[in-house]
Amino acid sequence: MPKIDVAKAQLVTGSRYPKPFDEPCQNRTNLRLGDVVGLTQFGVNITTVKPGGWSSQRHWHAKEDEFIYMLEGELVLIEDGGETIMRAGECAGWKAGLKNGHHFVNRSGKDAKFLVVGARDSADWGEYSDIDMRFYREDAPGSPSPHGGFTRKNGTPY
Repeated sequence: MPKIDVAKAQLVTGSRYPKPFDEPCQNRTNLRLGDVVGLTQFGVNITTVKPGGWSSQRHWHAKEDEFIYMLEGELVLIEDGGETIMRAGECAGWKAGLKNGHHFVNRSGKDAKFLVVGARDSADWGEYSDIDMRFYREDAPGSPSPHGGFTRKNGTPY
């Protein structure tokens, strides 16, 4: 595999969530490392969450495993079972289909970074634990468009 030129990685800021669900995630960036070398079976990103920001809405995936490794700073991992402080050198993971909504919140005064690795299953879908929303990848049954997207849990598109 060729060495990745990090300078060529796309930096994506904020989220694609419909309003107002995007607001807590405006203070995050994703550096898309795997895309630089054309990875298609799994994604590799470095996510930075600024103070007060969220990594995502609390969610789970039906078809994709997820793994994170903390690189810098401190985040609060919030799951169905409670809260856990995560610091550099610590890691966590979620098996596909496990309905344990999770996300990270930065309650510290400094940026926090983690490496996230996840499958790229075009049939993946999932739900958000705290809000009336589902997400769909492009080939997921019930997807609101050929490109995926978001619906309410009853299937009504946003």
